[in-house]
Amino acid sequence: MAKATGSICNLDCTYCYYLEKEKLYPGRGSAWCMSDETLELYVRQYVEAQDGPEVGFAWQGGEPTLAGLEFYRRAVELQDRYADGKKIRNSLQTNGTLIDDAWGEFLAEHDFLVGISVDGPEPIHDHYRVDKGGKPSFSKVMRGLEVLKKHKVKFNTLTTVHARNERAPLEVYRFLKDIDSRYMQFIPIVERIAPRVDPDGSALVPPSWEDEARTSKWSVSPTDFGRFLCEIFDEWVRHDVGRIFVQMFDVAVGAWLGLDSSLCIFAETCGDALIVEHNGDLYSCDHFVYPEYNLGNLRDRSIREMVESPEQHRFGDAKRDTLPRTCRACPVRFACNGGCPKHRFARTLDGEKGLNYLCPAYKTFFTQVDAPMRVMAGELTRGRPAAGVMNWVRHQDHLGRLQAAKRNDPCPCGSGKKFKHCHGRAS
Repeated sequence: MAKATGSICNLDCTYCYYLEKEKLYPGRGSAWCMSDETLELYVRQYVEAQDGPEVGFAWQGGEPTLAGLEFYRRAVELQDRYADGKKIRNSLQTNGTLIDDAWGEFLAEHDFLVGISVDGPEPIHDHYRVDKGGKPSFSKVMRGLEVLKKHKVKFNTLTTVHARNERAPLEVYRFLKDIDSRYMQFIPIVERIAPRVDPDGSALVPPSWEDEARTSKWSVSPTDFGRFLCEIFDEWVRHDVGRIFVQMFDVAVGAWLGLDSSLCIFAETCGDALIVEHNGDLYSCDHFVYPEYNLGNLRDRSIREMVESPEQHRFGDAKRDTLPRTCRACPVRFACNGGCPKHRFARTLDGEKGLNYLCPAYKTFFTQVDAPMRVMAGELTRGRPAAGVMNWVRHQDHLGRLQAAKRNDPCPCGSGKKFKHCHGRAS
């Protein structure tokens, strides 16, 4: 991922972990955007580092649109220059507040996939996602989304799950469907705060922190995050399979098919989701932008060299190698693999370090979806659409209602007869 503007953003979201990264580059003054020299180095090296026929550029922030349209026009020109026959794809993750017709025309012309950050209906979204003056951002986000629709720009939605929306899963899910989102990501917010602020002003602690720290008041709880995923899944698997695509559910289907996870947090090892900062510094991961995880700068070492470096391999393998014994014996390990290393600060029942804070959520979710996941995997293996699971679930629901009906109740089938004289007789 490329941070064209680093941590610079026009919003001041309460839970944003990246705003503090500005402290890594004090005194940057007017040099807050990736320079033309760094941009060219990045584009050339990134294309050269890809062995496959396609190259995907992911532009993030901060707020990447603050770099301006001319920056991305230049990026596209450089991609064309260095493509060397490879197919170039671009994605842009944005808060959407600065999207206007000029942006819409450009994004449509160059086939950008745009991720819009929206946390749910207006009262939920505006609880944490405010601008620098503390004013709500929902109306501006919706205006930007309408521009994308007007210009037929492909988009998906990224929804963070936190203390404000964790208990409103169906309200959030149905809202996203109402705004025509067909591709959804749900990202849990988990941050820890030290008792005292660091000398550099940082309040959030790094993943490797082992001293005293408390979970922030805006973080999602493990119990509620598990319930959030399960309730949305229950509605999705009955009505929306094949029509709505939820990243977490798609990744789970892959796990039940025996495939390697396409989502880094559930992969056995990590280290493939590096980020390049505005000045060319390359870090091991978006959640590990700290000096000890700085692999070097594009001006001094190539992207390929840094990705293949021993330190990056150690970083990626540590996810697997430090997995607690409890996790190694867990029946859903194949789907979870211990989750994101950033969140592995809890302890197991026997006191071992390295348990994921969200372990109860993942165990609840992956256990609950086991049966329908097996059905979907079976359908896909036989060359049939996964949507066939909806008929299976409805049949299971019908059987459940039959089993719950009392003998003298009206039969759930709607025949007008008593249950004992209708389907109850057969059962």
